[in-house]
Amino acid sequence: MSARSSSILGPDGKPIIVQVLSQEMATPTVAGVRRTHEDRVASGLTPERLGTILRDAAEGNARAYLTLAEEMEERYLHYGSQLQTRRLGIESVDVTLSSDKVATKIVDAVNEVINDDGFKEAKGDLPDGISKGYSCVEMMWEYERKYLRPVEYKDRDARFFQMEKIGLRDLRLAVDGSIDGEELPQAKFLRHLPRTKLGLPLRRGMARPAAWAYIIQQFGLQDWAAFSEVYGMPLRVGKYNASASPADKRTLLKAVASIANDAAAIIPAGMDIQFHEVNGANGAAVFGGLLDYVDKQISKLVVGQTMTSDNGSSLGQATIHNEVRLDILRADCRQLAITINRDLIKPFVDMNFGPQEHYPFIELPVPDPEDVKVLADSLGVLVPLGLRVSQNEIREKLGLSDPKADDEVLKKAEPTVAPMPPAGANPPEPAPVKKPANDDVKPDEDRKAKTAALSAIVSDHKRACRCGACTSLLAAEAGEPDALDQVEQLFADAMDDWEEMTSPIVAPIADIIANASSFEEALKMLQAAGPDASKMGERLARLAAIGRGIGDIAD
Repeated sequence: MSARSSSILGPDGKPIIVQVLSQEMATPTVAGVRRTHEDRVASGLTPERLGTILRDAAEGNARAYLTLAEEMEERYLHYGSQLQTRRLGIESVDVTLSSDKVATKIVDAVNEVINDDGFKEAKGDLPDGISKGYSCVEMMWEYERKYLRPVEYKDRDARFFQMEKIGLRDLRLAVDGSIDGEELPQAKFLRHLPRTKLGLPLRRGMARPAAWAYIIQQFGLQDWAAFSEVYGMPLRVGKYNASASPADKRTLLKAVASIANDAAAIIPAGMDIQFHEVNGANGAAVFGGLLDYVDKQISKLVVGQTMTSDNGSSLGQATIHNEVRLDILRADCRQLAITINRDLIKPFVDMNFGPQEHYPFIELPVPDPEDVKVLADSLGVLVPLGLRVSQNEIREKLGLSDPKADDEVLKKAEPTVAPMPPAGANPPEPAPVKKPANDDVKPDEDRKAKTAALSAIVSDHKRACRCGACTSLLAAEAGEPDALDQVEQLFADAMDDWEEMTSPIVAPIADIIANASSFEEALKMLQAAGPDASKMGERLARLAAIGRGIGDIAD
C-alpha cells in the first residue's frame, strides 16, 4: 500500500507525503552510516591525511571532513570563538513577518509558528551550515490547535546526510546499503545551504580553508612547547674533580637532571652545579608571530575583519571594519530567511489554507545602529516639508514589526492650546506685575520683570488678533504640522497690494524710457532720479523677520 500523498507540491515541485510528516526519519544508530560516537579524525592529523580528507569531501565522501569540522571547533579555540560570534549574531536578530495582501487568519497562524520556542531553537541550529556547508533540522508535524504544524524540531548531525553523486548539490538522507542515499521528503526537513562562497555546497564550508590554518596552529603549538621546554629554563652544568668516582658522577648527573623538577638536590662535597641563562626570547617572535598571523586570517575568513575580534584597534578603525561584519550578517540573515520561507512557511500555508497568490514571508532585518538617530533626525526635518516615506521601509531599517490592529501604538501627544477669544472681543488685560516693596531693585531684576510683562502683552495680543502673522506664530507655538503652510499664506496675503508696492519702482523707469531720446540720456536720468524701492524693502524685511521667528519657534 503506497503512502498517501497530498495534492500540494513542495518547494521542489514534488507532492508532499503527509504520512511521513509525523514519522522520525533521520534517527542516529549505534552502527552504520548514522553512527557518530566513535569517529575521530583530528588526533594525529598530518598534511597528507588532511589533503586526502579534503579531496574525498570534494568528491562527495564527506564523512571524515564533517567529523574534522566538528573537532576543529573544540581544538582550535580562536576558530571556534569566531564561528560562535557569527552564529550568535544571526540568532540574536529577531524575526519579522511581512504580510502584504495576505489574509489575517493566515498571518495569525504563521505568527504562532514562528513564535514557538522550538522554531527559535531551530533558527539557532541552522547557521551550523556556515562551517560545514549545510545543516538540517527535522520537523515533526502534528495536528494541533486546528492546524497541521511542526510540534518538534530536531537538529540532525550533518553526517546523517550526503550529496547525490553526480551534481553534488541535492541533499539526501544517508542510509545503509545505498550509495546515493534516499531523497528527503518534501516539507520534512529544514535544509540550509548557506552561500558563503560560490561553488558546490561541500566546498563552501568555512571548515575547508580553516583546516589548513588548524594544522599549522597545531604544529606551531607543539614546536613552541618543545622550544619552551628546552630554552625556558637555564642550562644546568655539573662539575666534578678528577678524583671523583663513577658513583659520584652518577650522583651528580642525577642531581642535575632532577633539580629542575624537585628544585632541590644533594651532591658530594667538592662538586659544583652552575646555571647558565639561555636566551629563548626568539621563540615568541617566531612561533607567536606565526600563530598570531594564522589567527588573524581565521578572523578575516569567518567574520570578515580583525579589528573587532583582535586587540590593537582604535575606535575609528573598529567602526569602519564593523560595517564589513554587518554586511556578512545581513547576507547570512537573508539566506536563512529564504530557507525558512521555502521549507516551512510556504508548506505550512499550503497544507492548511491551500496554495495562495500571496504568501507571508519572514525576514531577519539587521538595522544599522549608527544611522538610527541620523535617520530619525532627517525624517523629522523632511517629512514636515512634504517628503513621503513608506512606513514599512522605515520599520525594516529600525528592525520593527508591523503593529497589529489591537496593539497599543506610540503617537505624538496632542498640544494644549489656550482657547481663542471670540472675534471682536477686547484682548484680556495682562496680569499686573507686582512691584517689590523694597524700592532698592536691582537693574537686572527690573529688566526681567519688564520683559515678562511685555511678553504677556504680546501673547495676549496674538490670541486676540486675526492677522496672518499672529495666526502663524500661534500655530508654530502650538506645534501644529501646518504652521509652515500658514507662513506661505502669510506671504501670499502680504502681496495683495503688489501694485502699490511696485508702482514707485516701475513708474519712474517707464517715464524715463518714454522721455529719453537715447540710451546714454536714460542712464543719466536714472542716476539723477532712480526708482524708489523703500516700501518694497520695508515690506520684505517685516515679512522675513516674521517668517524667521515662526521658523525658530517651529524648530
